[in-house]
This record gives sequence, C-alpha cells and structure tokens, in this order.
Amino acid sequence: QDQDMLDAVLAAIERDRQRRAVDGDISKIRERFGTLTAREQQVMLLVTEGKMNKQVAGDLGISEITAKIHRGAAMRKMGARTLADLVRMADM
Repeated sequence: QDQDMLDAVLAAIERDRQRRAVDGDISKIRERFGTLTAREQQVMLLVTEGKMNKQVAGDLGISEITAKIHRGAAMRKMGARTLADLVRMADM
C-alpha cells in the first residue's frame, strides 16, 4: 500500500514536470511570436495554414519575393529550421 501511494505521488510529480515543461515551451513561443513584425505574423499564420508563398503574396497584396523574405525572417526569429517546425509552433 505504501508503495502504491509512493508510485502515485511520483507519477503525479512527473506529470506536473511535463506540464510545466510544455507551459514553458508555449511561453517561449509566444514571446518569440511577439518579436515578429505585424507583417511577419500575418505571413507566418498564412504559411502555417498551408498557403504557398504565391497565395500569401496575393492575400496580402505583396510580391512573392517579399512574402518569402517575411517568411524567412519569421522562421529565423521563431527558431524554426523547417516549415514543419513553424507549423508545430503555430499549433501550440
């Protein structure tokens, strides 16, 4: 019985540790997102919805090259190495 209680407490502590780690990650992502310019935020959100650079450019009334520049800046500031990383961050 004592071991069961100890196991339950240890499991609860581990769940809390994991939750705190996720909360910390979310906080960091929100902080990074706040460093983006308004345009970089718009581009990031459209790209993470699955839109191509050309579609993003059309939606925002900018050139495709400008959309690519904003996308690159957003990825760099967010610390995303790949588009998949950026999508995961947007989902948090």
